[in-house]
Amino acid sequence: MNSKQAELARKNLDRRLSPLRVDRIVMPSRGWTKAIREALSMTTRQLAERMGVAPSRVTTIEKAEATGAITLKTLRETAEALDCQFVYAFVPTKPLDDILYDQAERKVRNELAHLNHTMRLENQAVNAEDLEGQKRRIVADYLAHFSRKLWDKE
Repeated sequence: MNSKQAELARKNLDRRLSPLRVDRIVMPSRGWTKAIREALSMTTRQLAERMGVAPSRVTTIEKAEATGAITLKTLRETAEALDCQFVYAFVPTKPLDDILYDQAERKVRNELAHLNHTMRLENQAVNAEDLEGQKRRIVADYLAHFSRKLWDKE
C-alpha cells in the first residue's frame, strides 16, 4: 500500500471509529455478563436455559469474563442470550494521524538527542531553534516517505 492509500485508509478508519471514541468505558469489576444478567433480574439458571447450557457453565463464563480468560465466541453467544449486541473493537485514544505524528516525533527526538549529544562532545552543538527546525523537517519526511519505519526499534 503506498503512502496516499495508507493515508486514505487511515482517514476512513478514523471516520468509522470516531463514534466509538468516548471517555473510557470501564467494564464492571464482575464483568458485563453478570452486570447485565443481574440488571435484568435474570438468574444463572434462566440464562443457562437461554444459552442451552448447564447453570454451572454460566458461572464459569462470568468468572472467565471477569478475569479476561474468555473467548470472543463465548462473549458473542452470551450477549445474544442476553438480547445484547456484542461489540469488539480497538478504539484509538486519539485520531490515527495524531498517533502516527506522535510516534514520528518520538523517534526523531531520540535520533536527534543522540546526534546532538555526539556533536556537543565534539564542541559542535546546534542551537535549540535549529534543532527544532531540523526535528520538524525530519518528522515531515518520516510521515511522507518512511512511515513503516516509525515502529522499528532504534
